[in-house]
Amino acid sequence: MNVEKRIDYVEIPVTDPIKARDFFAALFGWSFQEWGPDYISFNDGRLEGGFRRSDTPTAADGVLVVFYSENLERDRDRVMELGATISRDIFPFPGGRRFQFVDPVGTEYAIWSTIRGEEQS
Repeated sequence: MNVEKRIDYVEIPVTDPIKARDFFAALFGWSFQEWGPDYISFNDGRLEGGFRRSDTPTAADGVLVVFYSENLERDRDRVMELGATISRDIFPFPGGRRFQFVDPVGTEYAIWSTIRGEEQS
């Protein structure tokens, strides 16, 4: 794999880096490093990125960061427990299903999963 042609880092504008860190630590168990009050980097075990303070969160019609899950219903319930709101409930698309949510600081994300065998027929 050519490491020069892959996404290396994702930087997400958020209105509150601490709240974003706390949300994703509780949801996914990521590790974090603080770089002052306006920047927190994260590592999800595969990809690194950061939350940078911004006056406005990422718009719903901007770039959408999509996470993978093996259990959409569990993770939909979990994001709501952690203070997120569902912006689009679970829906099918070619090759899978997903839902979209807005985290407690106003940034929209999605979580997707492959279609299980019994759902394909």
